[in-house]
Amino acid sequence: MADVDITSLHALEIKTLRGFESDSASVQSDGALGEATGLGAGQIRRAVEWLISKSLLEIAEESSDTSIALTDLGKTQLSAGASPESALLTAAAEGSVTLKDLQGDERFSKGDWGSAFGGLKKEGVIDTDGPNIVIKYAGRAHFYSKTLFDDLIGPFGDDPDGTLAIETFSEELQVHAREAATGPGKSKSPVRLVEQVVRFYRLTGDGATALESVITENMTGEEVSQLTPDMLQSSSWKSFGFRRYDLSIKPPRIQVGRHHAYRTYLDGVRRKLLSLGFEEMKGPLVETEFWNMDALFMPQFHAARNIHDAYFISEPSESKVAEEPFFSKVGQAHRDGGNTESRGWRYPFDSERSKRLLMRTQGTAISARTMAAGPSIPGKYFAIARCFRPDEIDATHGAEFNQVEGIVLGDSINFRSLLGLLKLFALEVAQAEEVRYVPDYFPFTEPSVELQAKHPTLGWIELGGAGLFRPELTQPLGIDVPVIAWGLGVDRMAMVSLGIKDIRDLFSTDLEYLRNQR
Repeated sequence: MADVDITSLHALEIKTLRGFESDSASVQSDGALGEATGLGAGQIRRAVEWLISKSLLEIAEESSDTSIALTDLGKTQLSAGASPESALLTAAAEGSVTLKDLQGDERFSKGDWGSAFGGLKKEGVIDTDGPNIVIKYAGRAHFYSKTLFDDLIGPFGDDPDGTLAIETFSEELQVHAREAATGPGKSKSPVRLVEQVVRFYRLTGDGATALESVITENMTGEEVSQLTPDMLQSSSWKSFGFRRYDLSIKPPRIQVGRHHAYRTYLDGVRRKLLSLGFEEMKGPLVETEFWNMDALFMPQFHAARNIHDAYFISEPSESKVAEEPFFSKVGQAHRDGGNTESRGWRYPFDSERSKRLLMRTQGTAISARTMAAGPSIPGKYFAIARCFRPDEIDATHGAEFNQVEGIVLGDSINFRSLLGLLKLFALEVAQAEEVRYVPDYFPFTEPSVELQAKHPTLGWIELGGAGLFRPELTQPLGIDVPVIAWGLGVDRMAMVSLGIKDIRDLFSTDLEYLRNQR
């Protein structure tokens, strides 16, 4: 046996070695060792790492198990006994039914029914015959009405908070679950994926010899490492075995103070942008609908103004000030385009709605305020803006997030200038190795583009949107030159740069995890 003194082994190491007592040539997982020794998961992990460092144990196999769990949305649907899609299709199959009829079913909100109707109609599963909903594609309807709910969500009926191995589901549902949990619209998915690394260990030759010696010496792992006053007074120390000191063991790591990894990253982003000649913009967290949406030429019937897509302030609920002359000019641009040579959105603009207060949902509100304040032309500005949206929290979404917002103004600015800046940000700020542009739509930019970067684990992820501000936005705020703008999710850029798979880890309070972040 190599130079290993079994009398210096920690009690946890001895117990873990004895977990192989029934078969020293066997391969054991963390869970099996826990059952054999009675030790907790944390104790097993520590003992295993110590034994591996002493070459008494080695990793025989390592695999990643994928399980499926319900999101809060999935739990709600399980409790309701249906998803909006399955309920809609079931009702349509039973007879004449309208969307208005369905919205009377209080199991789901009107927005849920509307989303289900729109999604199924877009996929060609349903159509309308006058006001009635009719099933157009029976095979796909069965998938949505039965397979997705009964076979994917239904199995969690006994334990809504549990997980089920992905292999227990059909291949069709496995593909659907992976796409729903990681693809576009994942924040509305009823299921999520749970990844878990499973390790299997075996004894080395020295480890098998050490186990034989431990059994021969009848070492149970019940040894103590400290002599206490109570042991001396009661003479109980005579019945204990004491672990010898091992001076070769490394001393405890000395922890030094350091900045939070994400705070350091944000400070680095700010320094880079300042060094590129950008000026920093500031704006309030609590905004009016005017600056957050109206000034951005977002119509008041836009879905992003829904109560489910923004945090509205209850007290006070609205601003008392109408900021002129912008207030009137922006309202006119919405009604008929004003002096912008546009037809506008052609609807009766509600000035009172503009005064409603909400938590800022996008950093572009700061850009609007900056343009109204008379910026330098030519000029370039940026902000690291904290934003708030009631998204379902998952690996790439949070209810609070940061955006790197920016604008560049000037007579010579064009779309090519924007693409060059976006690539610079992706390569320098996100440290992405691969980037791509995807056409997109925003009410306030034309043309519009989405910037994506390839994450080493999650694949292609959206970093944010960008485009040229429309004249209906810039001219009411007093700007008569081209303006390129972008709003990039700096949280996701940090995920790529720091190699993080879950956006929630950016805000972790786990000290051990933070100490190991670069």
